[in-house]
Amino acid sequence: MTATSGPGADEHAQPEAGHPELSLRQINLIFATVMLGMLLSALDQTIVSTALPTIVADVGGAGHLSWVVSSYLLADTVATVLAGKFGDVFGRKLVFQVSTLLFVGASAACGFAGDMVWLIGWRAVQGIGAGGLAVTATALIGDVIPLRSRGRYQGALGAVFGVTTVLGPLVGGLFTDHLSWRWAFFINMPLGILVVIVASATLPRVAAATVRPTIDYLGIVFVTIGTATLTLGLSWGGTEYAWGSVTIIGLFVVAVVALCIFVYVEHRAAEPILPLRLFRGQVFSVSVILAFIVGFAMLGAMTFLPTYLQYVRGISATGSGVRTLPMVLGLLVTSIVAGSAVGRTGRYRIYPIIGTLLMALGLYLLSRMDEHTGFWEMAGYMVVLGAGIGLSMQILTIVVQNTSSFQDLGVATSGVTFFRTLGSSFGAAIFGTIYANVLASKLPGAIAAAHGFDPAAVSSPKALHAQPPDVIAPIVRAYAQTVHEVFLYAVPVALVAFVLALCLKEVPLRGTAQAGASAVGEGFGMPGTDSTRQLQLAIARLGQREGLRERIIARAGSSLDSANAWCAMQVQFRVRLDADTSLGAIARRYRVPQAVLAPAFEQAVARGFLTGDPTAYGVTEQGRTELGILAEEVRGWLAHELSDWSPDDEQLRTALAAVARRMVEDDPDMLPEVPAKA
Repeated sequence: MTATSGPGADEHAQPEAGHPELSLRQINLIFATVMLGMLLSALDQTIVSTALPTIVADVGGAGHLSWVVSSYLLADTVATVLAGKFGDVFGRKLVFQVSTLLFVGASAACGFAGDMVWLIGWRAVQGIGAGGLAVTATALIGDVIPLRSRGRYQGALGAVFGVTTVLGPLVGGLFTDHLSWRWAFFINMPLGILVVIVASATLPRVAAATVRPTIDYLGIVFVTIGTATLTLGLSWGGTEYAWGSVTIIGLFVVAVVALCIFVYVEHRAAEPILPLRLFRGQVFSVSVILAFIVGFAMLGAMTFLPTYLQYVRGISATGSGVRTLPMVLGLLVTSIVAGSAVGRTGRYRIYPIIGTLLMALGLYLLSRMDEHTGFWEMAGYMVVLGAGIGLSMQILTIVVQNTSSFQDLGVATSGVTFFRTLGSSFGAAIFGTIYANVLASKLPGAIAAAHGFDPAAVSSPKALHAQPPDVIAPIVRAYAQTVHEVFLYAVPVALVAFVLALCLKEVPLRGTAQAGASAVGEGFGMPGTDSTRQLQLAIARLGQREGLRERIIARAGSSLDSANAWCAMQVQFRVRLDADTSLGAIARRYRVPQAVLAPAFEQAVARGFLTGDPTAYGVTEQGRTELGILAEEVRGWLAHELSDWSPDDEQLRTALAAVARRMVEDDPDMLPEVPAKA
């Protein structure tokens, strides 16, 4: 494998560990590509929320409105499971590019939709591409970003989810008002094509896994059938078909049977997508149910608040995106504050308790809104709901990671994301069912009472509010009463979450969990990866502690000082890559004059750690021995920091040894700094 060339970069073979040496410029270019792909995936979760009323007015199908969101989320959830495995088989670069092309093609098809069924179908395909983008982007960070920088880059990638929560409704509203709702999808085409082109040029082709991973196809099939039919039954019940009809009962029966088979399959699968043993832990069981309810409340509210603002208040699509900002800002601020507080104190239980109580209060307050509610009053209600969601969502992933064994770390993290996304899908569907049922019962009478009103304008917020206010008053009231019931019915669900939060155990946080508590991505559904990458990310966060390098080198008892260690690591790293070990190549790598590094390398040669001259260096036997001592000290430090994991876990011990070796041999900047000129 050859790394992408660039100024100061060298051509070299793929290292044993599969991690290429890349310049800072190359790393930043790769990260920008990956982040743009993640942005596409995350943005489309919320970009349609402010466009939905206009979409309904254009293509019809108000009863299926929630499926524009649900189909995307369900497909995204399933694709996240598959994409990680396919990346191991076919290589993550290929899966990233294919996912992007699938996403772009589906976006184009959504933009040309002429009816709601077409739009929903292609939204599902779009969700498959988005799931592949998100999980592969996360894995690519682990492939190309040095361990020392992993926490910083991963944090920036996680922040994309927070930013798109704000930007999605605004961008969707701007397109709807000034171009067309179709541009909420068309915008993905040039951006997606740019991602594919740049990815071809920048992403290194890291080798696929030599051992083909086991994929739980049966589990994926049956959980997809079960969740899709259950969501479909909840969406169609009382709108398309009566609750007691053969169709609805049949959907529920299929859902129950499929989910029962899923449980049976997971019990027997070699590598289940959701190991049932996780549910033996009270903390995991409570946390995933809370994650489900948090997703339920967040996406349900974000989907139907713009509907209230546009139909009841007559606000434009852009204006409705702006006026939902109080909820999003409340969510972001409390999420970050809660994460930081947990990182400092190690105590987390109080936050989901307060959060779920605030969620229930916020939903109740939103249910009190009518056609006369003022902006600041409404903003206050949204802040309460957003604060409740933020206090809850940031903590749940941390809690689960804190109580999982190394073996289950990756799948437990993915489990929280799975249930949160599933809750978002169910929230949109159930809110949509309530909305459609209540509106169908109130709207005919309201239209009859609106003398002189053109019924053709009832589904378009813009056309509705173009009529005289006294004429449309009964219809506006019908919409207000409908949204009132939507939020009111959600209050008991939040209260159930509050009761469950009271049952959540407080377990002392591991050092790794505290170090990652304030990471924004933990709260916004960053897709989980395998256990080893989760471990590496946790260690990378620990590695950012002040003075760590000096303490480890001092405690190792090695003859190497900081400068000698840096020089020996640089040469050892490049020898493993079969790359140029000259002083000039190393100096170009760090963009410093050779004269700055020459004294340190001369000293390392004089002390017997290196051999050769500035045209080509090698590591002596003594140098390799000293690096081994340093690696053993790193392993001991890791073992101490992770002593509250499972010290007898053979998989954990193997992973720790590999990470320790990488910190010393494969990532030469993880410990010592570049030596200063003598």
